[in-house]
Amino acid sequence: MHFLMRAEAMCAFLGVFGTRDEMLESLTLTQTGRMACVPFLLFGRAFWEEIINWEALARAGTISPEDLDLFRTVETAEEALEAIRTWTHR
Repeated sequence: MHFLMRAEAMCAFLGVFGTRDEMLESLTLTQTGRMACVPFLLFGRAFWEEIINWEALARAGTISPEDLDLFRTVETAEEALEAIRTWTHR
């Protein structure tokens, strides 16, 4: 939690249960206002699009459509830096 309180961004890489668990817990902390809203950067677009269908979750009402703005999928460190620089929810 102390790490997240000081973070400028949250990066998640390809992984299994632990990676998704930590990422989803951090997103929940953001949704509930327990931590500052920072960009979530999911490295590996194809992986994350196959593993989690975010749009389906929003359509089902399990997350709000605004929650889709909390993260970006990126492929490179350069894309990640640009996403952090241009992120509008500060």
